[in-house]
Formats: sequence, structure tokens, C-alpha cells
Amino acid sequence: MTSLFDGLRNLVSGLGSSRDKASAASYNWQELDAKELRDAYRSSWLAKKIVDIPAQDAVRDWREWQAQADQISEIEAEEKRLGVQAKVRQAQILARLYGGAAIYIATSDRSPEKPLDPTSIRTAGIEALVVVSRHCLSAYETQDNTLLPGYGEPSLYTVEGGVFVHPSRLVVFDGAALPDPDMRPDGWGDSVLQTTLDAVKATDSVAANILSLTYEAKVDVVKVPRFTEGLRSGGPAYEKAMLDRWRLAMAGKGINGALMIDAEEEYQQKTLSFASIPDVWDRFMITVSGASDIPVTRLFGRAPAGMNATGEADTSNYYDMVKGIQTGSLQPAMAILDECLIHSALGARPDEVFYNWRPLQQPSAKERAEVADKTTSAFERVHRMTDLVPEEPLGKALINALTESGIAPGLEADVDEYFAGDREDEDDPDPALRPED
Repeated sequence: MTSLFDGLRNLVSGLGSSRDKASAASYNWQELDAKELRDAYRSSWLAKKIVDIPAQDAVRDWREWQAQADQISEIEAEEKRLGVQAKVRQAQILARLYGGAAIYIATSDRSPEKPLDPTSIRTAGIEALVVVSRHCLSAYETQDNTLLPGYGEPSLYTVEGGVFVHPSRLVVFDGAALPDPDMRPDGWGDSVLQTTLDAVKATDSVAANILSLTYEAKVDVVKVPRFTEGLRSGGPAYEKAMLDRWRLAMAGKGINGALMIDAEEEYQQKTLSFASIPDVWDRFMITVSGASDIPVTRLFGRAPAGMNATGEADTSNYYDMVKGIQTGSLQPAMAILDECLIHSALGARPDEVFYNWRPLQQPSAKERAEVADKTTSAFERVHRMTDLVPEEPLGKALINALTESGIAPGLEADVDEYFAGDREDEDDPDPALRPED
């Protein structure tokens, strides 16, 4: 009979056998309850920053609408009226802390259990946006048919008080998303602290121990002849006399730097070395940084360490991760809200309206000018190749590039409006220019 073993084994050394101590290691999952998560968030600055930082960075510079100038103003005014940016940030923080949260889209329709049709929203049709955590919102029905859309997702929610809410009226955010519906029977994800709290506890413990060591950095040691014998025979009186005697001696040492002691007594000063402590602290900083996917420079506010270190690679990787949160989590979740928002701001849904997330690293005015110069220069060189690219599509591509890059927001819509006006003039010329009938 052939036995198959998963992993490296060496019976001589005991590797992979019952003699190997590592063979007894296993993983056991225990869900953190709301109280422990809340206590960690409110008592540990490190846990709070792990929850807050990506949520804040994801909405920090918000987004840039692409439309006609008046349309952009109306949409941004509607966002401001409803507090969309602040509500999304609050919901994201709750989702990362507890594993889930949602924004309820309140409209004049008083039937929350029915699907919400964004096209039914009229100007100022969104009354309010209400943020609720997962503890106030429960899955009432779940789509359990693997062949139907929304498998594993709630098909109906219930709010505290017994009110039913259709999913289309909610902007649902998960914390740490779970891939298998069987892993989240209630429809929510995990708290981001679920897999990072051990690293947070270890780092907080190291910091507390380092603080404790500072109290022991310098210890005065005094050797008194027959001290123990004196305590036994002299009792409280001897103890008080010794405390008074050395309290006076230490006070004198602190005033003039001199210490008078008996010839039979010995005085020593023990000093603790902190030379290796920074290295230990750095290792725990790296561990919690890796667990949270937040660079040390961002999580601890520390300058990059090492010769010629700039931290640009870590920052770039982190911003790529935040960009993934924006495009892979926020944008899909907010899709129906955005449709309702556009209708509520404009009263309709123009096809040309869309938005881009502003870059987390905003280029300076000089960098924008350099990008604009390089972009226009490249198009100018292509324009000289008249046989390859016609002038009109090349011009449209340039306008699109300047608009999408954020160098000239709204340029594409303004150009379209300008040429649309020219066409109207051609169709309906000035009566003064019409030939006589």
C-alpha cells in the first residue's frame, strides 16, 4: 500500500513526523465580537489607524465629473447637499471595523421593500442618505440558487424595527470581503481587524514594555552590612530608620552630586542599555504594516529608513491598493446611488456624464504643464503625418486625452456644445442673412 504525504518529510531528522513540533501547529478561527472590535478601535491608536486610513484615503480627493460645466456644478452641489463624500467615508470605516455597513437611499417613495428605479428619481428626489452598520441591518432572504444572478447575496434586508428594505435601495460595503458565500451566511464580510488584531496586540505590548523599561533605565544599588539581620531584629523602627536615612542620602546626591555613606556601605548605579530596542521595535512595525497592507511611512508617520530610501515604491504600491478599493469596491457598490444622484441633480440621465477618481498623488502645476506640453507635442507630430491620421479624429482624440488626464476638465463637453451650437445656427440662420423670398 502506498502512502501519500503532503509536504516534505524526513524520518531521520523527524521533519514532518510526529516528532516534529511544527506538525502540531494548526489554524483555528474565532470571530471577534462587536464589543472587542469596538474596544480595540477606541483604545488602540494603531487599530484605529488600520481601520481609518484606507477608508479616508479612498475618498480623500474624491472624484472628478466629466460633463458640461453647468451639469458638473449641479451634480457637485447635489453631492454637497447630501454629504455623499462624508457618508461614504463613514460607511467605509464602519464596514472595515465591523465587516459591513450600508447607505440607505431615502426617497419620497414610502415603499422601501420594493426595488428602486433610478429613472423614477426627479430633481432633488433623494431626500437623505442614512448610514447603518451591519448590526442594524440583517439579511432576511438570501438568493440560494447558484444559477440565478446574486447567488449568495441577500434578496431582502430587514432593519431594526422590522422594516424590510430592498437591496437596490442600499449601497452595501463589505469590510474584508470573503470569497465563498458559505463563509458569510449573514451576507457580510470580516472586520479588517480579524486578521490583524494579533499583530496589533503584539506591537502595543512591545510599546508598553519599552515604556516600562524606561522606568528601570537607571537603578541605584546600595549594599548595607547585615541589612537583612537588621530587618529581622529591628522591626518597623529599623525599616523606617533605613528609609529615612537613604531618602536623605539620595536627596543630598541630587542637590550637589555628592553622596555620603558609611565606609562599610557600598553604592552602585546600574544602567540599562537600549541599544537593541529600536531594532526590535522596527521588526514589530514591519509586521503590523504587512498585516494591514499600509506602509510603515503612512501607518506610523515615519520617514523612510535606510540609505537613499525615499519610500516611493511603498507609497506607490499602497496607492495602487487604494485605487483597487475605489474601482473594485466603491464604484460598483455606488453604481445605483450615482444613477440616482445624477437624476436628482439634473432631472435626467445624459449619456455623456461620467466621473474619474482623482489621483491620490496630485501632480503639481509644473507637472501638469509638462504633461500637457508632452501630450500636445506628441499629437502635433502625429498631425504632420497627414496621410496616416485624418485631422478631425486626431483633434477629437487630443481633446479626449486632455479631458481624461484632468488637464482640461470639461473640455470635451464644452467643445461638443460649441459645435452643436454651430450646427443649430446652420439649420436656422439669422433672418437678416436669409435671401429675399
